[in-house]
This record gives sequence, structure tokens and C-alpha cells, in this order.
Amino acid sequence: MNMKLKDGSVREYAQGTAVIDIVRELSEGLARKAVAAELDGRIVGLTTPLTDDGALNILTFDDEKGRDVYRHTAAHIMAQAVKRLYPDVKLAIGPAIENGFYYDFDTERPFSVEDFEAIETEMKKIIGEKLPIERFELPREDALALVEQMNEPYKAELIRDLPEDAVISFYRQGEYTDMCAGPHLPDTGRVKATKLLSVAGAYWRGSEKNKMLQRIYGTAFDDRKELKAYLDRIEEAKMRDHRKLGRELDLFSILDEGPGFPFFHPKGMIVRNLLEDYWRRIHTEAGYQEIKTPIMLNRELWMRSGHWEHYRENMYTSVIDETPFAIKPMNCPGGMLLYKRRKWSYRDLPMRVGELGLVHRHELSGALHGLMRVRCFTQDDAHIFMREDQMIDEINGVIDLTTSVYDVFGFKYNLELSTRPENSMGSDEAWEMATGTLREALNRKGLPYKINEGDGAFYGPKIDFHLEDSIGRTWQCGTIQLDFQMPELFDLTYTNERNEEVRPVMVHRVIYGSIERFIGILTEHFAGAFPLWLSPEQVRVLSITDRVDDYVKELIGKLRAAGLRASADLRNEKIGFKIREAVTERIPYMLVVGDNEMGEGTVAVRRRGQGDIGSMRCDEFIAMACRENDGKAI
Repeated sequence: MNMKLKDGSVREYAQGTAVIDIVRELSEGLARKAVAAELDGRIVGLTTPLTDDGALNILTFDDEKGRDVYRHTAAHIMAQAVKRLYPDVKLAIGPAIENGFYYDFDTERPFSVEDFEAIETEMKKIIGEKLPIERFELPREDALALVEQMNEPYKAELIRDLPEDAVISFYRQGEYTDMCAGPHLPDTGRVKATKLLSVAGAYWRGSEKNKMLQRIYGTAFDDRKELKAYLDRIEEAKMRDHRKLGRELDLFSILDEGPGFPFFHPKGMIVRNLLEDYWRRIHTEAGYQEIKTPIMLNRELWMRSGHWEHYRENMYTSVIDETPFAIKPMNCPGGMLLYKRRKWSYRDLPMRVGELGLVHRHELSGALHGLMRVRCFTQDDAHIFMREDQMIDEINGVIDLTTSVYDVFGFKYNLELSTRPENSMGSDEAWEMATGTLREALNRKGLPYKINEGDGAFYGPKIDFHLEDSIGRTWQCGTIQLDFQMPELFDLTYTNERNEEVRPVMVHRVIYGSIERFIGILTEHFAGAFPLWLSPEQVRVLSITDRVDDYVKELIGKLRAAGLRASADLRNEKIGFKIREAVTERIPYMLVVGDNEMGEGTVAVRRRGQGDIGSMRCDEFIAMACRENDGKAI
């Protein structure tokens, strides 16, 4: 048989040669690092015998697909350790996920982090035993008999739900056998470094109607130093948790009376309003008009738009005058109705309209997470109605606007082009044209991007912006969706040069994505230390003695007159205490004032993160702070 390798070369091997033997022939060093292989696009284990011609790519832990195999094996090692310690536990599923793995267990005795030490100790024993991991297949009836003999009802349910022609495979390592599609590492000793991270409840198959299982999360690396660096990042992320900082900095809260419905405090509203004001200014400059559409509309509208078919389980509904209504989960159908209010000419296009629209979506209680996953949020939506000959320019205009916003906050980003999902509407031709247009726009900009197969919106493909924050995590925020379907569904038209009624094309796009979530991301990105222009309180004047109170009040007046958000701390407390409190509250500038400063008409300036930067005249400080504020310096 002939195998085409990653470098393009073709080598001949005897039929039945295992992947690992090919790897060893290529390089002993690569054989030590290899974790799996990609054969004609299919992931296979290193012990897999090859029988036909094909293209072979060797995967290491550095490859995403290789990491998945590595961590999936670690999930099985954890499950084996749990079964050794708690034999009555029933196994559910245990996949690799981003940055780690989990396994779901049915147990009468809930797990806690106190159990982790014993489980990790047993995992180390299993790794030290270097148990071979062997794959075997069984016919459906034999597979069912095996899992029923093992008293694993969840595995039996999974087998019964498989298609009749499905290949049912198992993996055995020592006394532990698990039904699994695989692949896995050749033996348990290949896993170098693991750590259990947390435990949580999880419904079987994600349905509230099913039993709540215990989900243990963990991670695995092929290098102990990399594991330590990852754990350090987790600790840093905990310190930056926006839920914790939201309470400490008095920004927002989520109360028992409204799970998933955030309350913004006065300081949080300052941040929110600044973001919205900035959004309005840049959109006005970019030729957008602002609109506002109702929060609740007739169900017929949502049926027409396709949301009822594709999204109704996430929608809140009501009945008004015996007519079914739905609270909007998205802003677009209201935008369609506004477009239809009058006739348009080709000269009117492109038409760019934006809306800071409050939407509601039903999320399971277990999925809620601070401001990151809520049940009501404000989308910074915009819709562009245009002619086909304007598509590339308009898409690239949105890319430019979006990147200019992210630059203000210091975000790096990467791009993905998401293609047609299985659950979609529209013709193949429309999808091909839309996807090709987005691809051409990205190519014209010269921007690198990845293809994300099948993750487009149900009405069109999209470009997604994934932001990288200050500790290396990524967040999907901005999106540009090209849509040929909604104009058809809502019978949108404009008159072309030949006085014919034709369809416009639409772009749906957001930059922040959600105001609430973006505030959560910014809070963690800056660890609560917002840049000056976004800080709820920008300057705090601290008095050393009550003799300077009038001077402090005069300073506050000047600072506020210059447009700076300033407050005074005139309490009868030691100056060190006042400074420490201001530091804890992440105040960007502290102005310390005593008898000397009052006598000289100056202030002693302390800058967040730097400490004392010297004495300045008040007008000198104001000029410096205003430049920083107006320039939106990071």
C-alpha cells in the first residue's frame, strides 16, 4: 500500500502495518511525541493497522486533534480510577473539551473537591501501570449484553440509540472497559501530567427531564511545566472573575429574584453608558442611523422569520387579546418591518441602521454565568440593506469598523468563516454565493482566517471575531452575517435602475455582541482596572488634614468642569488607609493634598499601578488626564 505523508512524499508499506511502526521508521523522536494520526481526514489511534492507500498525517499534543485524543484518554483514566475507588458508580460519557476533559457519573454519594486527592492518586497508579489500551468491536446484541453484564445502564441506552449499521467499539485498559468511539493513546503510561479541577451537576444528555449526574472536570498535558503554567492561568482567571469584581467594585449584581437578569448599579451604568455613547458616536460617523424596535411582537412574525421553527424553545411567549406574542430573542425581524415601511430606490442603498436592542432568551439555569450567559441582554445590532454590487465594500467596511473598536481596548483577535449548518434555510446557490462573498471580502483584506464548518446562522454564513484577552483566553464577540433569506421571507424590495422591483441583500452584524457580556469580558481583561476613559471614578482627591477641605472642594469643581469624574475623600482617616482603599477600588488617579500642596496650589499625584509620580499644578494634571481620557488610552 502507498501512504502519502504530510511533506507530500509517498512511501510504500506492507498491508497491515500499524501507524506507530510507520512513525518509528520516520523518526524515533516523532514516535515519542506522537499521540494519534489523521488518515484521509479521519482520526485513528497509533496501534491502528493500515490496509489501503491513503494520506497520513501524524498528530502530536501540539495539534488540537492530538490534544483531544490525549485528553480523552485521560478522561478514561479518571473514570477507571473512580470505578476502582467507588465500584457502584455508573458511567455516562467522558469527552475531551477545550483545555481539558470531563466524565459524568451517576452516584448516590455526590463527589466533592475533597475526593480529588484520592482519585488523582489512583490515576497516577494507573498511569504508572502503563496498561495497554486495546480496541475491539462487537455486534449490537453482544455489545448490549456486555454493558448490561457490567451494570452500565447509560451505556446500554447509548447503544440502543445508535443507528442499526453503527460500528460499536470498546476500549479496554486493565480491568476497565468502556464503550467509546475513540481513538486513544496506545497505553495509559503516555499521559504525563493531569489535574482534576472542579465538580458540577449535569443532566444526562443535557435535559432537565433526566437525572442529575456528577461531572468531574480535569485537564492533562504532556509536560508538567505546561500544566503548572495552565493552573497558574486558572488562578489568575479566578482573581479576574467578573462576578467577584462586579461585587467588589459595586458594578452589577444578579439576585435570586431574577436569575439571569442582571441589575446594573450606578458605577456599572457609567461603564455601560460610556460604551453605548462610544458606539453611537462611531456609528453616526460611519453612516448608520439608530432605530428602536418593540420588545414583544406577534408570533406570526417569528414564524415568518424562521425563528419560531429554529429557536422557539429559547423564546419567552405571552398572549395579548387572545393572540400569541413572543418577546424578541433577536432584533432582526423588527428591522425588516421598519424597512418595509416605504418604497426604496437603488440610490437609497446601502442603508445602515443600528439598534441597541434588549433581547430575551431562555437559558437553562445551569448554563447561567454572571454577565457572560444571561437571559436578557442588549445586542449592539446593526443591519445593512444593500445591492449585490455593494456587498464586498460593505462587509469590508464592517470589518474595518469592528477592528477599530477592538484596537481601542487592546484586543488581539482571530477570524473564522462559519459555513452552512445542517439546520438551515435557503437554496444551495444562495448559500454558495453568500459564503463565497464573505471569503472574497476576507481575501481582499488580506486577513488570515479559519473555516468553521457548519457553524453559520440558520439563514446565512458568517465571519466571527474571536478576541484574545490579557491572559490568553478567547471570546467570540463580533460577527458579520450575510443573509439572502430574510429579504425573501419578508418580501423586501427596492427599485433598480430599470425601475424593476428587486431584492436587497442583508448584513446582520454586532461588534460588542452583547453589552452585558462585553462588560464582563472587559472587567476580566483589565482585572477591574478599567482604562481612565471607562473608569466609573477617574480621580479621587485625598485630604491629609481637614484644613485643606475647602481647597479639595475647589479642586473637585475644576476636575468636574473639565469633564472628569472625580470625588473627594475628606474622612478623618490616615492617608495610608485612604490610599489603600482607593487602590483596592482601582481608582486610576489619586491626588493627595496637604498643607504644602494647598500653599503651593499643587497636588501630589499617584497613578494606579505606578504609585507616586510627583507633584503637579492642578491645571497641569487636568490637561494630562484629559489627554489620556479623550484619547481613550489603555
